[in-house]
Amino acid sequence: MAHQLFDLSGQVALITGSSRGIGKAIAEEMAVAGAKVVISSRKQEACDQVRDEIKARGAEAISIACNIGRKEEVEGLVKATLDQMGRIDILVCNAAVNPFYGSLTKLDDDAWDKIMDCNVKSSWWFCKLVAPHMVERGSGNIILISSIGAFRSTSVLGAYGISKAADAQLARNLALELGPKGIRVNAIAPGLVKTDFAKALWSNPAILQNVEQRAPLRRIGQPVEIAGVAVFLASQAASFVTGQLIVADGGATLGD
Repeated sequence: MAHQLFDLSGQVALITGSSRGIGKAIAEEMAVAGAKVVISSRKQEACDQVRDEIKARGAEAISIACNIGRKEEVEGLVKATLDQMGRIDILVCNAAVNPFYGSLTKLDDDAWDKIMDCNVKSSWWFCKLVAPHMVERGSGNIILISSIGAFRSTSVLGAYGISKAADAQLARNLALELGPKGIRVNAIAPGLVKTDFAKALWSNPAILQNVEQRAPLRRIGQPVEIAGVAVFLASQAASFVTGQLIVADGGATLGD
C-alpha cells in the first residue's frame, strides 16, 4: 500500500508520450501509487502494450493514441479520457519532439514550427482543455516535462531548449492563474536520462563522459528517477508546491 502522502488512489492520470521512456515510467509509477492511468502516444499498438503490462500488474489503465501536433487529436484524447474515465485529476504533458540537431542558424522554419507546436502549443492546448474540468471540481494537478535545456545554452539543441523554457514559463503562469481554483501546476527539468529520445546524446561516448564527469552523482539518470518526482508533484506530499521547476539532473548543472 502506498504511503498516504503519496497515495493516488481513485485519481485519473493522463500522461502523454507514455508508451516509452520517461512517460512510460511515470505511468507505471503513478499506477503503483493507485492512479488509473491513460497511456497515449502516436501509435495505438505501442500504447496497448504498455496498457496491458500495467493491467497485468493489477492496476487500471486505458490506451488512446494521439499525435500531439494535431489539435483535433488532442481534443479527441481529452474527450475520450473524460468519456471513459469520467474525470482527469492529473495531467502530465510529457510528449515532445526534436527533429533537428545542430545550429539555430541552420534550422528551417518547418522544424522550428514543429518543435514549438508539439512541445509548447500542445501543452497549452491540453491545459486549456483539461483545466475547466479541474476548476469545476476545485482540484487538480498539471505537470509539464521541461528540461535543463530550459536554462542552459547549447549549440546543437537550441530550439528544443527554447521550447522547454517556454514550458517552464507556461507552468508558472498557469500556477498563478489556476492556484485560486485549487489547481497546482509544476514542471520538471530532467538532465540527461537514458531514453530512446535522448539516445543521440548518451550513446555518444564523448558527450556521456562529459556529463558523467560534470555531475556530482557521476552518472546519467534513469526514467524511473523522473517518475518519482512526478508522483511526488501529483500527490499530497507536494500539496504546498506550485509554479516550480524541479530539477532532476544528478547535480549536472551545479557548476554551470
